[in-house]
Amino acid sequence: MVREGSESVKDGLTIRAMRLEEIPLAIDWAAREGWNPGLADAHGFAAVDREGFLIAELGGTPAAVISVVNYDQAFSFLGFYIVRPELRGRGLGFELWQAGLAHAGGRSIGLDGVVAQQANYGRQGFAFSHRNIRYRAIGAAGTDVGAEATSDLRDVPFAQLAADDARVFPAARPAFLQAWLDTPGHVGRAVLRQGRLAGWGVIRPARAGFKIGPLNAKDPQAAAAVLAALLDEAGGGEVFLDVPEPNAAAVALAGRHGFAPVFETARMYRGPVRPVALERVYGVASFELG
Repeated sequence: MVREGSESVKDGLTIRAMRLEEIPLAIDWAAREGWNPGLADAHGFAAVDREGFLIAELGGTPAAVISVVNYDQAFSFLGFYIVRPELRGRGLGFELWQAGLAHAGGRSIGLDGVVAQQANYGRQGFAFSHRNIRYRAIGAAGTDVGAEATSDLRDVPFAQLAADDARVFPAARPAFLQAWLDTPGHVGRAVLRQGRLAGWGVIRPARAGFKIGPLNAKDPQAAAAVLAALLDEAGGGEVFLDVPEPNAAAVALAGRHGFAPVFETARMYRGPVRPVALERVYGVASFELG
């Protein structure tokens, strides 16, 4: 492979970092794959690592995309690994895959792999951690009688929010969180107990319906109150929630609100990652960025 500045070229295939205005292309392709991204996800995704979205072009035409977002010096997250259907099986995706891993350098890497690709990821050194299950509901009940009151998430000191999130993710990600909260259309609710954060979550409009994520809480009661408040924001529409299967309380909560499983991924890691409090995760922020 010949390197040309920040680009790599092989047999007419050019690999480079996507420009900011090009990131929606990866999101459009994800929508065509049935992954149902949020309408404004590009805003939050781009805030983390401007060089983390890569595109492979064949003769100047987009052929494949991938994101390998470097959160810090130790951890990256891989997503949006998509090759145009008519170009699959030609090795173009693997060239892009290698470029993405090179961007991560020596960092450990996480991903949420679809079932069809999990064996391939295993051969690339990724080890299974747990399943994440996508749940779907229409007309799910909102606020429960007797549920704890919730507050606007923007009223919570950001330092509390960032510290809480760092307990459930393998890296601190304040830039992502700040952009996620500031994205138009994203609504956040929180449960505060004596001024301390007990649970919080965000709902956003997606290509189909709404998606909730993240949804984090110290106990099922706080999670239930936040989920109910977020469902109220959806007004009885279609809602999706991605739940880590090992959190039995989260699975039970989804069931009580009428959610049914529709899709699954495997959280996989290559390299060591710091421990996370998975029992506090009731909804994953995004399969694309973790």
